Amino acid sequence: MNKIADIYGEVTIQEGALWGANTQRSLENFPIGTEKMPKEFIEMLCELKRACAVANQELKAVEYDKTLAIIKAIDELLMQDFMQHFPLAIWQTGSGTQTNMNANEVIATLASRILGSKVHPNDDVNHGQSSNDVYPTAMHMMAVNMIAQDLIPVLDKVIITLTQLKRENTLSYKLGRTHFQDATPMTFAQEVSGWIVIFTDAKKQLEALLPFMRQLSIGGTAVGTGLNTIKGFDEQVVRALSQSLKQEFTVCENKFFAMGFKDAYVSVHGILNTLASNCLKLTNDIRFLSSGPQTGLQEIKLPANEAGSSIMPGKVNPTQAESLAMVCVRVIGNHQTITLANSHGNLQLNTYMPVMVYSMWQSIRLLSDGLDSFNTRCLAGIEVNTEKMMDNVTSSIMTATFLNEKLGYDTTAKIVKEAYQDKKTLKEVVVSNGHMTAEEFDQYFDYSKMIQAK
Repeated sequence: MNKIADIYGEVTIQEGALWGANTQRSLENFPIGTEKMPKEFIEMLCELKRACAVANQELKAVEYDKTLAIIKAIDELLMQDFMQHFPLAIWQTGSGTQTNMNANEVIATLASRILGSKVHPNDDVNHGQSSNDVYPTAMHMMAVNMIAQDLIPVLDKVIITLTQLKRENTLSYKLGRTHFQDATPMTFAQEVSGWIVIFTDAKKQLEALLPFMRQLSIGGTAVGTGLNTIKGFDEQVVRALSQSLKQEFTVCENKFFAMGFKDAYVSVHGILNTLASNCLKLTNDIRFLSSGPQTGLQEIKLPANEAGSSIMPGKVNPTQAESLAMVCVRVIGNHQTITLANSHGNLQLNTYMPVMVYSMWQSIRLLSDGLDSFNTRCLAGIEVNTEKMMDNVTSSIMTATFLNEKLGYDTTAKIVKEAYQDKKTLKEVVVSNGHMTAEEFDQYFDYSKMIQAK
C-alpha cells in the first residue's frame, strides 16, 4: 500500500494502482451505485489527452520529451485492458473532474516510467486544459464515435432486411386496421414500407445533427475564456483528433455556450428518443400481427428462438420484440434525464455531465445491440401467411368502401349493415338489392384498385 500526502491530507492507495490521490479520494467519497464511466467514454478521453499532448508538442507548450512520453503512454494504455485503471462512479462531481484527474494521474504515472523522470498530471498531462472543457469535449467525441460506428451501421442492416421483406410481398394483399378494427385493403409491402422510413429517417436525422455534436469545447478551459492555454491550441487539438479518429471535428465558435449548454446532446438524443418511440410502436405491431398461433391475427410468423413458457409446452413468444420494447422504454426515460440535466446547468458550467454521458452511452449501446438482435433474430426470419391475409381481405365487409364511388356512402352503409347482420357477402347483398349484376360486381370489385389512388 502506498501513502500519499497533499494539502487535503493523506490517502492510502493499493499497491500497483496507476492512479493518484485525487482518484483515490473519489473512490472513497462516492461509493454510490455500480455504474462506472463507460469504456467508450474513457477511450475518447484518452484520445483527447493524446491530441492535447500533440498540440502542446507542436506549440512547444510542454517539454518535447514529456509530450513524447505522454503520447507513448496513452498508446500503450489503449492497447491493454485499460478500464482497470478507471474505477470511478458516474455519481461524482457534475463536471466529471475526478474522471479527468483519474486520466491525468494514470497517464502521468505511465509517462513518468517511460521517461524515467517526473511527468506531472496537472502541469504536463493537463496542460492548457480544464475538466470543464475536457469532459464536454470527450462526451461529444463518444457520442459521435458510437453513433457513426455502432448505431448507423445497424440501421443500415435493418433497412436492408425490411427492403427485402417489402420486395418479396408486393402482391401480398392484407387488410389494413385502424382503431383495432378492420379497415380497407393494402399490401404487406406497403405496411413494411412504413416501417422502413423509421430507420431511413433516423439515419438522415442523425447525419444532419452530428455536425453539431462534432463541435468541441476544448480550449475553453475553466469558463470559456481560454485562460492558461495558448492561442491555436484548440485548432491543433481538433486537427489531431480528426486525423486519428477519422471524423471531421470542429472548434466550437462560442465556448461559453459549449460549456454552459448541452443542446447537441438534447437534440441528438431527441432523435434516439423518436427512434425508440417508433420502434416501440413497431414491436407492438409485429406482436399483434403474429398473435396466435391459432386464435390471433396469425398474419406473420416469427422465428421460434426458444421456449416461451415454463408450464405451457411448445409455446413460442415474441421475445425479441419484447426485449426491444424494454430497450425503447429505457431510451425514452434517458431522454427525460438528458433534457432535465441540460436545463439545470448553472451559469458558466453544466454540472450534470456524467449522468448525461451515461444516459447517452446507454441509449446508443442498447439501441445498437437491441436493433441488431431484433434484426437478426426476428425481422430476418419473418414468415408471411399470405393465405390468412387474403382470407381476411375477402371476408371483410370494410372492402365495401370501394363501392362509395359507384353507389354513394349512404347506400354502401346499408349494404355493409345488411351483410354484417345477415352474415352475407357484399356481393350477395349488392346483387340481391339490384345495384349490380354478379358479372358487373366481379368486374368492378378489383382489390388491386383498392390499394392505390385512382
